[in-house]
Amino acid sequence: MVRRQGTPTWGRRFMGNTNEKEVHDLDNEQTGANECQIDEIIAAGHATTFNPDTLEQAHSEKYDNCAYCIGRSTR
Repeated sequence: MVRRQGTPTWGRRFMGNTNEKEVHDLDNEQTGANECQIDEIIAAGHATTFNPDTLEQAHSEKYDNCAYCIGRSTR
């Protein structure tokens, strides 16, 4: 699988939506209508990455799982 390159993801696996405080797994991105909508998140300027690039780091920054690409809410 080829990860998204370029701003703001730069090949990272996890991306946060700062507007919704959700974390997305770009290796399991769901592209159907009303699913992850990564392109829209990036276009709106709501994308962020995590350092380190882990789900645990996203959770420590209070991001909840996307129901489509990760599942099981942490809240």
